[in-house]
Amino acid sequence: MQFFSEKKIYDFMRMRFVAISLSFVLLLGSIFLLFDRGLQFGIDFSGGTLIQLKYKEKAPIAQIREILEQTGQFQNLSVTEFGSDEEVTIRFLGSSENLGNDSAEGISKLLKDTGEFELRRADVVGPKVGDELRNKGLMAIIVSLIAILIYIAFRFEWRFALAAILSEIHDVLITLGAICLFRIDVNLDTLAAVLTVLGYSLNDTIIIFDRIREGIKKSKETNLAPIINESVSATLSRTTLTSGLTLATVVILYFFGGSMIEGFSLSLIVGIVIGTLSSIFVASPTLLWFKFNVFDFRAKELEKMKRKQEKERNRAMYEKGAV
Repeated sequence: MQFFSEKKIYDFMRMRFVAISLSFVLLLGSIFLLFDRGLQFGIDFSGGTLIQLKYKEKAPIAQIREILEQTGQFQNLSVTEFGSDEEVTIRFLGSSENLGNDSAEGISKLLKDTGEFELRRADVVGPKVGDELRNKGLMAIIVSLIAILIYIAFRFEWRFALAAILSEIHDVLITLGAICLFRIDVNLDTLAAVLTVLGYSLNDTIIIFDRIREGIKKSKETNLAPIINESVSATLSRTTLTSGLTLATVVILYFFGGSMIEGFSLSLIVGIVIGTLSSIFVASPTLLWFKFNVFDFRAKELEKMKRKQEKERNRAMYEKGAV
């Protein structure tokens, strides 16, 4: 039985075992990367100094590293390319006192014989500030998940809430796995990307859940799987257009936005793709595994409707002076 206007109904629930298996593989891979490689915290969270230089020609990374290592002033020194052969980032813990108050100026003097370059970026973050930012970032994610759980449990039903939370955790873990895989620095803009993925995925999930709830009310179907198929099919065009346009925008940012936002853009690309798919193939099927009962839900909704009608009758009688 079809209760929405869309004509085509896809059997998404038939593909749920394959989809969940693929998701499980991605989750295991992400967890392995998180434990094996770990997150590469940027200057924002780890503390230290980051200096970015752009050479007119190819950056002599080996020469830069050799000059800086010979000074013996830098802890955990890292010299790497950044986006192109001409750009290079220099990272080290803390700041070198021997370079004076301006570490960037001091390093520029040390490297003056390596070629013609310009200073593009210089960030210095103390270790205490980095720890505080990291702890607050983690707290922001945890608070977001708790707020999502409370909101959905209040608006829908506890099984919907748990399904949404599992889907959100799934999205965050896979996005973090991609961050580990591509060696993206975890800093404030990466944290913003993860929180954006949470909100974006939740938006898709809420829309689908709302359709499922309306479908249970309007349909005479007693099996939940066909209702989910109709609900997801009814929102598919909206999901495809919204996700597709957003993804296209982020892809353009990745290729043309410059190296400064590559990590942010790539995290969003992975998160949008995974978040959209999880709303269909993770959040919705989870309702089936939680043994969501259509009859119980309809009975509760009917009881709510009766209580609402009773309140309206009592209010009308009170206003007419009958009580």
